Amino acid sequence: MRITRQEYARRRKALMAQMEPDSIAILPAAPVYIRNRDVEHNYRQDSDFQYLTGFPEPEAVAVLIPGREHGEYVLFCREKDKERELWDGYRAGQEGAVSEYGADDAFPINDIDDILPGLIEGRERVYYVMGANEEFDRRLTSWINIIRSKARLGAQPPNEFVALDHLLHDMRLYKNAAEVKLMHAAGEISAEAHIRAMQVCRPGMYEYQLEAELQHTFMRHGSRSPAYQSIVATGRNACILHYTENTSQIRDGDLILIDAGCELDCYASDITRTFPANGRFSTEQRAIYDIVLAAQKEAFEHIAPGRHWNEAHEATVRVIVGGLIDLGLLKGTVEEVIANESYRRFYMHRAGHWLGMDVHDVGDYRVGGEWRVLEPGMVMTVEPGIYIAPDDDSVPKKWRGIGVRIEDDVVVTRAGCDVLTDTVPKEADEIEQLMAAARETAA
Repeated sequence: MRITRQEYARRRKALMAQMEPDSIAILPAAPVYIRNRDVEHNYRQDSDFQYLTGFPEPEAVAVLIPGREHGEYVLFCREKDKERELWDGYRAGQEGAVSEYGADDAFPINDIDDILPGLIEGRERVYYVMGANEEFDRRLTSWINIIRSKARLGAQPPNEFVALDHLLHDMRLYKNAAEVKLMHAAGEISAEAHIRAMQVCRPGMYEYQLEAELQHTFMRHGSRSPAYQSIVATGRNACILHYTENTSQIRDGDLILIDAGCELDCYASDITRTFPANGRFSTEQRAIYDIVLAAQKEAFEHIAPGRHWNEAHEATVRVIVGGLIDLGLLKGTVEEVIANESYRRFYMHRAGHWLGMDVHDVGDYRVGGEWRVLEPGMVMTVEPGIYIAPDDDSVPKKWRGIGVRIEDDVVVTRAGCDVLTDTVPKEADEIEQLMAAARETAA
């Protein structure tokens, strides 16, 4: 399942339609990062570059020139090189850039210093994301200065730079049917991985062994990597929001918090589930868990066209505050606790974020100083949580070290919202039944 060549062409056309006359847009591919000595990190294309081109190689620059007589989409990329391909793998080359990836014109990346200044010259505006790639920033500046140095000879340098991300990231915020289908597929793979982790989990295992089960399921279904570093947190580790060491041994009586999702064709999924290592929630664990689940369910009721971004978060705060007051962990009325923000020592993060090609995807949360109004095609996570620090001596000992988060991926529809990741059990009774059945089968 992939985004089609026709879809990439549609995106480029839509972007160029928003650009001012006599302008040019320039996007560099992601650089290669060295892990250590001769070893590189696994290559992942820059999301903006991928969104417009689908071109997977490094050392490439995409150029969009609305109205250019010889083609509006120009791609600079590596040349074919049989010797290098023997070592590093296939290169599309200039011919492949045109025939396989839809470029109107393609040039060797080594010729960019000679060719790109000529494409920029005479354009009023340059659309570009400044600050994202410092090395390319310097190169672009040098090309502009070359044009300026020839102004007495009649060369016309651009008059202004325009933030390309302002246009492009607003486009990326709205997912079409093909993108939603792809994200749903990524969510289904991730859902299966979470179910697998629940089924195999036993006290005495190590966190990294559950992480291995996640990764195995991702790759078995065609995902080449997680969308972010997986969190497998047992016991008190679940109270560390971005815990990624995944090296602790799982103990009987622990809760396991897993925050993990795969990436599929550069689109992310993001799921969190919390479950008991031994298959049974304790009374205290169940009490906290039920509050978080109720908060998430309430948030879903506030996600629909016309609602604003913050309504879902506000809904989770009200439910969590009310639940913690009922348990005696917070004092005062719901309104008082929300006003003084004393709940934030237990619930310190937002209820979600945009989701797409980046796990924390692009798109403004506020527009004109107001919370953004939701529209169909926007995809977000909903992830309320409660975390009671293991050293918090202001609460009875029986509550300390309990960390619970529940997260799903949601797309806004015309009628409300659809949950893309709802095949992972999250009712406490369902989780216990799933884990009990897995133990019976294993026995």
